Amino acid sequence: MKIDNSSIERVKQFKYFGTTLTNQNFIQEEIKSRLKSGNACYHLVQNILFSSLLSKNLKIQIFRNIIFLAVLYGCETWSLTLREERRLRVFENRVLRRIFEPKRAEVTRKWRKLHNEKLDDLYCSPNIGRVIK
Repeated sequence: MKIDNSSIERVKQFKYFGTTLTNQNFIQEEIKSRLKSGNACYHLVQNILFSSLLSKNLKIQIFRNIIFLAVLYGCETWSLTLREERRLRVFENRVLRRIFEPKRAEVTRKWRKLHNEKLDDLYCSPNIGRVIK
């Protein structure tokens, strides 16, 4: 039996064991999917992360054991570009800013967000780019 190649539909992307695979092997769709999963996990534990009853260390453990792992699922196969690494780093910093809360300036008494360098000092763990590498 002869198969006509023109009648076969080509699959552009599909999910396999939770990983998005594309016919062009683009990693952008997989990272977008992982960030959606990370956002979903973040919103599930958001009340816990905003609680003043928990210590910052416990909140960081929750972040690393729930949100971080959801984002990093399947990262062993990724070949990251600087653009994708930056997207992952932006997500990580956004969650860490929520955990470490905005600070109030002593002189002006205005709220200010934490800069990336300060977040690195407070977090004391390798960032998401280093973990993937």
